[in-house]
Amino acid sequence: MNRDNKATVVEELKAKFADASSFYITDSSELSVLQVNNLRRLCFEKDIELKVVKNTLVKKALESISEDGRYDELYGSLKGPTSIMFCETANSPAKVIEQFRKEHDKPVLKAAYIDSSIYLGDEKVKELAALKSKDELVGDVIMLLQSPIKNVVSALQSGGKTIAGLVKALEEKAQ
Repeated sequence: MNRDNKATVVEELKAKFADASSFYITDSSELSVLQVNNLRRLCFEKDIELKVVKNTLVKKALESISEDGRYDELYGSLKGPTSIMFCETANSPAKVIEQFRKEHDKPVLKAAYIDSSIYLGDEKVKELAALKSKDELVGDVIMLLQSPIKNVVSALQSGGKTIAGLVKALEEKAQ
């Protein structure tokens, strides 16, 4: 890869890292071509982009967009074969990794960056898979907010029937 190609890859990675609120750094080496294709297919189905990249290019891209040092902890995980999983939903790559590893030993999670939090090591896969996505959290909040409103509406409706019944009974007595 010549210098121009490397510069192009770094620019592409910079754009990806700048746009991504979540990404995973994994090791998917030692998988056969068929297994890698199956992993890519699974990632595609879950809207995850899987890129195999050189560590030096990843580090250059991260360093160029991070003036505050927010990616510094990730640099230690940039050793050996590396693939990056870019995603919109923070927990989907962890779920894909768990699902794929039911039949294979890889990919291994090196690190994950999720909304300014850094998770290091493969033991974090279960924790990351258990995270609720933004949509799930919004759904939970809406359900919590709806519950008291439903109770109030239900009480008002039942009270209206009681009052109407009471008025009708009083009216019948009066006649």
